[in-house]
Amino acid sequence: MSTLELVRNTDTATTLVEPLTRRELVVLGHLSDDVTLEEIASTLFVTRNTVKSQVRSLYRKIGVSSRADAVAWAQTVGLR
Repeated sequence: MSTLELVRNTDTATTLVEPLTRRELVVLGHLSDDVTLEEIASTLFVTRNTVKSQVRSLYRKIGVSSRADAVAWAQTVGLR
């Protein structure tokens, strides 16, 4: 899913107590791909630690504790 498609679908994410940021939505889109955090970081021109921080924040906001759960959540709410 492209970044543009994720940003268009932010209505679903804004129903959370704490809405997802655009960057968290972009990172969430990359989590479903078979790529490492380093590869996501390289694509987004940030460090691995930045992506790791964004992933932790994303997990906290949607109430999951794993990559698979985050991807499943995205599919459930129609982001993927």
